[in-house]
Amino acid sequence: MSQHFTIAEASALIAAKKLSPVELTQICLDRTAKLDPTIHAFILHTPERALTAARAAEARIMANRARGPLDGIPIAHKDIYCTAGLPTTAHSKLLQNFVPDADARTVTMLDEAGTVSLGKLSTHEFAMGGPSFDLPWPPARNPWNPAHGPSGSSSGTGVGVAAGLFLGGTGSDTGGSIRGPAAFCGIAGIKPTYGLCSRMGILPLSFTLDHAGPLAWTAEDCAMLLQAMAGHDPTDPASANRPVPDFRADLHKGAKGLRIGVVRNFHETDVPASPAVRQGIEDAIAVFRAEGAEIRDVILPPLEEYRAAGFIILIVEAFAVHEKWLRTHYNDYGELLRDRLALGGLMSAPDYFQAVRRRRELCLQTAAAMADVDLLLTTAAPAEAPLIEGMPKWSSMEKPGFTMPFNLTGLPAISVCSGYGAGGLPVSIQLVGHAFQEPTVLRAAHAYETATAWRAQRPAMAS
Repeated sequence: MSQHFTIAEASALIAAKKLSPVELTQICLDRTAKLDPTIHAFILHTPERALTAARAAEARIMANRARGPLDGIPIAHKDIYCTAGLPTTAHSKLLQNFVPDADARTVTMLDEAGTVSLGKLSTHEFAMGGPSFDLPWPPARNPWNPAHGPSGSSSGTGVGVAAGLFLGGTGSDTGGSIRGPAAFCGIAGIKPTYGLCSRMGILPLSFTLDHAGPLAWTAEDCAMLLQAMAGHDPTDPASANRPVPDFRADLHKGAKGLRIGVVRNFHETDVPASPAVRQGIEDAIAVFRAEGAEIRDVILPPLEEYRAAGFIILIVEAFAVHEKWLRTHYNDYGELLRDRLALGGLMSAPDYFQAVRRRRELCLQTAAAMADVDLLLTTAAPAEAPLIEGMPKWSSMEKPGFTMPFNLTGLPAISVCSGYGAGGLPVSIQLVGHAFQEPTVLRAAHAYETATAWRAQRPAMAS
């Protein structure tokens, strides 16, 4: 029997009583014991709790009382998701002894769906400061080559899914923190529409840019996790009060008839992408065209314009979250995070409001450019993962990213693997849809994944 399962595969086998949740959990635990000392996906590993939950899931399934397709599926949580009775550290010295008395809303929802939590995962400090080497725990490393980084800030989730330590996990995305690790780790990660998933109980970074969402090996797996995570939460002021669709209903409809706009100015002009990334985009265009999609070029405002507005909004809102601690516990932050956060204190009210005004203009311009397409096609990262050692402190500010435009606009966006480049490291495409059109985004991503062979390849260390 294969030692690697997608959520969809494992779910079908568990439902047919051909795979035990206990057996599946033990496979994940064994792989974690072997690989995690090298890749550092976990901050807190909870094997006994996981096996207890797996036995309970198995008992439900054997009694024909399964809670649904996620019952018995091993996952793990980014360590900014509050977990009752377990530390939630944000990968920071400041919170290394913080134990919440309640779960994040999405943790509760995934527990109710029957998932088996294996523990808490590495992140960039408070979802912004990383990779850092002056924190109580080491940064996560890329399983395709541990000398390279996995991006962030949902780094432990990306690393753990790629290495097969668990089948899916939670992430947050303020400027690309789901899609970046998905791109560098060769997996799937979706940032849903702003407001689709509750952020209650998730430690905040930027109130108007933060999104919660899942990462997994495939788009279909992301759809299954998102089904359990999405829904209105009146305790989150930004939560959208609207029905949750069936995210898998259209998955197998293929790409025929979809209108896909390629944002060439992003990767050809604004930030020229690596040869492997550009080849992945061109190959994806050919795949979608062969599947019956209509391809056209779309021009969006330059990446630098999205970055300028997004950076100011993010840094000011992050400073507002952390101002009190910065004044009283400045040296308890890692150097990278405290220096980044301090920039927020140098921004003025006019700076912030001009950025908010520009954000609105960019939302309108993006909507106009998307008026005649169902999806946008770009990349989530301009190149393969860099070396983790020696990264400049301000590396994230050197060039604008490909993900921030869709945090600013709040649109749903998924990163999926589109091949392998220098050193066998993964590259990605990013698909972006209209607000609350996750079914279309997931349908297109699934059509691409099933028409290509990339999902059959795992990191050598995980074999």
